[in-house]
Amino acid sequence: MNIYRIHDVGELIKGNSYVGRGIVIGKSQDGKKAVAAYFIMGRSNNSRNRIFTEKDGEVFTEPFDASKVEDPSLIIYAAIRSYKNSLVVTNGNQTDTIVDGLKNGLSFSESLKSREFEPDSPNFTPRISGIINFDGGDFDYEMSILKSADDKGSECNRYTFSYKPLAGLGHFIHTYVCDGTPIPTFQGEPERIAIPDDIDEFTDKLWNNLDADNKISLYVRYVDLDGGKTENRLINKNK
Repeated sequence: MNIYRIHDVGELIKGNSYVGRGIVIGKSQDGKKAVAAYFIMGRSNNSRNRIFTEKDGEVFTEPFDASKVEDPSLIIYAAIRSYKNSLVVTNGNQTDTIVDGLKNGLSFSESLKSREFEPDSPNFTPRISGIINFDGGDFDYEMSILKSADDKGSECNRYTFSYKPLAGLGHFIHTYVCDGTPIPTFQGEPERIAIPDDIDEFTDKLWNNLDADNKISLYVRYVDLDGGKTENRLINKNK
């Protein structure tokens, strides 16, 4: 097995009906841009009743039809926020926990010590998070997953992965392996995937290969490391 293999993200997700929510962080092939992406999927009507919105460079999940919201606690949150030279992306309201921690002098992993997996027994959906720290025309990044230690939700296991960026390489972490009852939690290290230079190519590769029935929304951001100019793409299934 080649542990340094770089996968095509479209091939990783194609034909998989439910990888859940996913985060990608990496660097474009030309080495000029930091890349972040986040998508959500859903099986229940409550989960599917969502859209992404962007306000002042921050991304939020919001109800598509407010009259049909059943339980907003785990589905409505800030997904992407910035603080100073850092960009935070997560699959839940731990985005705010991380930003508040940074404001109080805590690191990314220290901020997450107060959080654990979601209380949605029997799935115990993991909390996945990422942070990009920009510095001197480049960046480094970290990714985290908080998982249940067993099928009873007895304890929380915490994993943090730290990366120096390499041109054309990204890391992809998602909440589930595939669909199931209960849904099997993501296993192992974040997957190594190729990051192209073109934001539309990457956006299309993600969106077009996510399961057509269960995909909900996708957001992709490319940040120019020379000057900080950003390009964004936002797709909502609900229109």
